[in-house]
Amino acid sequence: MVAPVQNQGVQTQLPQPQIVAGAPKDMAQKLNSYLKLVQQQMNRLSTGGINASTSASTAPPAANTVTIYSAGDYIRNTAPQVLGTAGSQYVVKGWLCVTGGQPGTWVQDRGLTGT
Repeated sequence: MVAPVQNQGVQTQLPQPQIVAGAPKDMAQKLNSYLKLVQQQMNRLSTGGINASTSASTAPPAANTVTIYSAGDYIRNTAPQVLGTAGSQYVVKGWLCVTGGQPGTWVQDRGLTGT
């Protein structure tokens, strides 16, 4: 069975979780409930209804990370501070991956404060 999902006017088909034949009944029900929650979260994430909590940090990924990043990935700064000298102060809003890899190459996304 396939459930239609509306995403910015485009209808997308997502497969419904299937129960495996021969699995214990309560296990299949629990798995089905869990997969439904995952599907709802993914739908909200894709439509902007929620933000991914793992996309926030106080620094870009370290060299010893096990995660492989792609160009365009973004990590939001959870501890922004005003930096720089008077007349050219800024806040680091986050980091943008410009070259994919492990950890990849990251640049600061700065916002000028006007002070």
